[in-house]
Amino acid sequence: MRLFRVKKRTEPLYWGSVLVFLTALAFSLGLACLALLVQGIPPLRAMALLWEGGFGHTWSLEDSLLKAIPIYLCALGVSFTFRMQIWNIGAEGQFALGAIGAAWAVLTFPTLPGYVLLPLMMLCSGAAGAAWALLPAWTKVRLGVNEIISTLMLNYIGILLLSYLVYGPWKDPRGMGFPMTMEYPAAAQIGMIGAGRLHWGLVLCVVLSILAWVFLNKTRLGYEIKASGESLRTARYAFMPYGFLVFLVMGICGMIVGWAGFVETSAVAHRLQPSVMVGYGYTAIVVAWVARLKIGPMALAAFLLAGLRVGVEVLQLELRVPAAFGFILEGLILLTVLSGQFFTTYTLRIERRTTN
Repeated sequence: MRLFRVKKRTEPLYWGSVLVFLTALAFSLGLACLALLVQGIPPLRAMALLWEGGFGHTWSLEDSLLKAIPIYLCALGVSFTFRMQIWNIGAEGQFALGAIGAAWAVLTFPTLPGYVLLPLMMLCSGAAGAAWALLPAWTKVRLGVNEIISTLMLNYIGILLLSYLVYGPWKDPRGMGFPMTMEYPAAAQIGMIGAGRLHWGLVLCVVLSILAWVFLNKTRLGYEIKASGESLRTARYAFMPYGFLVFLVMGICGMIVGWAGFVETSAVAHRLQPSVMVGYGYTAIVVAWVARLKIGPMALAAFLLAGLRVGVEVLQLELRVPAAFGFILEGLILLTVLSGQFFTTYTLRIERRTTN
């Protein structure tokens, strides 16, 4: 009689983990091809258009990078909370509050020069995002409320608050009835890098990545965050301030995600409008877990999923693929990659068992 036995690996796979990731990614794309085939869409042509639309041209690479910036910032933020096993699903709402905070600064002080207005927008967006994230942190620490429920519910409140403002008190009277604020003045718009469409938000991603790596790997608080996430009982035994750490990681997450909302509205949309809410906060959760919360791989995963988003838009135009296909593809990638990561930690062995 043969049995499968699961055994933990004594050494990491290193390059084998890359092979597992690529295999899982190919498997998820294969499942997506089956879904397209059921709808009567030629899968090979669809995959070719998906690649070409996301990565095949200069304009598509620029589009992918533009979408990767807010996705990466949101993923970087939620990775702080996930390291402590705080299941923050509220990046979408924190993104909305960051965009609202930046818009408030512009609408209140529209005549300030850029060197004052842009830092003020960044301050207000970070503060608004952090405040929104600290609400579920308080309910978790003080009232024992599950953070999955509270952060998820706050997403809807944040998005609806944004809609209320652009349909109501902040609606541009010269906007021909469309729900949006006035266009931001030039002083409130993040500039472009060179002659292309890439903006200085890309540099913000690099700076925040370096600061996050130093904080998590070279400071005592960073060590305590990791220790608390790996073993809550050990952290409490060592008298680590668990409640304070929950507030800290949730505040940092909300601030960074709020900055993503500021960057998107200032550099891309140039105003606050409902169309800025396209699910970057939810995609960031996929990015963070696919990259196993590592900063470098998160940047690559954000670019990959952003490219897939751009490619799906091309599929919608060329082959009339439903918009939901992009979310299906993201979900398949998350499930297959997380399942594949099992083999980077464990191995399956076939053992023969003799029966009497």
